[in-house]
Amino acid sequence: MKHHPTARGFRWALRRKAWQSLGLAMLATVLLAGTSWAEEDSSANGNEESWPKGHYPLPEQGDVIGEDYIVEAQQEQTLLDIARENNVGYEEIRRANPNVSVWMPGEGTEVLIPGRFILPPVERKGIVINVAELRLYYYPPTREGETPRVETYPIGIGREGFDTPLGITKTTMRLKDPAWYPPRSVREEAAARGETAPAVVPPGPDNPLGRHAILLDIPGYLIHGTNQPDGVGMRASRGCVRMFPEDIESIFDRVPVGMQVNLINQPIKAGWDGDTPYVQVYEALGEQETGMANLMETLAMLQRGDEEPATALNYEMLRELLENPSGEVVALTPAAEPEPEPEEEDDSLLWRELAV
Repeated sequence: MKHHPTARGFRWALRRKAWQSLGLAMLATVLLAGTSWAEEDSSANGNEESWPKGHYPLPEQGDVIGEDYIVEAQQEQTLLDIARENNVGYEEIRRANPNVSVWMPGEGTEVLIPGRFILPPVERKGIVINVAELRLYYYPPTREGETPRVETYPIGIGREGFDTPLGITKTTMRLKDPAWYPPRSVREEAAARGETAPAVVPPGPDNPLGRHAILLDIPGYLIHGTNQPDGVGMRASRGCVRMFPEDIESIFDRVPVGMQVNLINQPIKAGWDGDTPYVQVYEALGEQETGMANLMETLAMLQRGDEEPATALNYEMLRELLENPSGEVVALTPAAEPEPEPEEEDDSLLWRELAV
């Protein structure tokens, strides 16, 4: 497992420099800005191993980022605690560890972190939300000399009957400590229970939007934090996109108004890492079904230019993945040829050689 050191030393270097150059009168301002400067510079130009979890250099060629790895559960940790610490959501951690208890994994239990992804097959720009895999991809603007990168975060989406909308939209407003105005559906459900929903929920621990919200140009839909982080990584909202509080806080000030947001439903992703083809299949949402159309779509994703040599694919494995989606990034290389069995020695030949 890779360890990701903090930017503490770099921050203090910035602060000492600010003290010397700006003087005591400017120190408070520099201290307030120092953290964001350090984090931004560390993510943009630092060694990849120092980047936060979920941050990756954008492949110049190819489509695969990250890696799977193993961690050991600590005493009293739940599987959800481990998921949150390692940038994955509920469904992802459960799917990767079907035999591990959610609430009591047990100290020392090995937990697989599914940290390898194929980038969605759409323009790598702004924010891309793939509802099928319950994951958001953020392509932050970079200045000249910075390393182009992608950040990916687990999300919660609309439950059945409250589907998260699809299509290309944009951000329209950012709200810090937003108030929540319960929609009609919430008020109607409360009335059916003989209760009265509040007209407004002010900022605070009871606010389901958390402390940060990014409004979309789709009336009533937001990307926001949550006061129920266990719901990140599953279909649990009324259509909005939920993020862990620390995740949306990390992008909140870096997502400008007017940024493109592409909401897609792509249960099958395919791409390349070097000369190796890969596929990643999630369970389809709604009425989607696997079949010949899915097979052809996957093969189309793996088409390369005419100048590239053809690569043999393991069609049997592809069909198995389409029928039994696992969310794993799997190489579609041909199955290994079985090794030939060793030939039995001819005893009579051996005796003839000895006789000579």
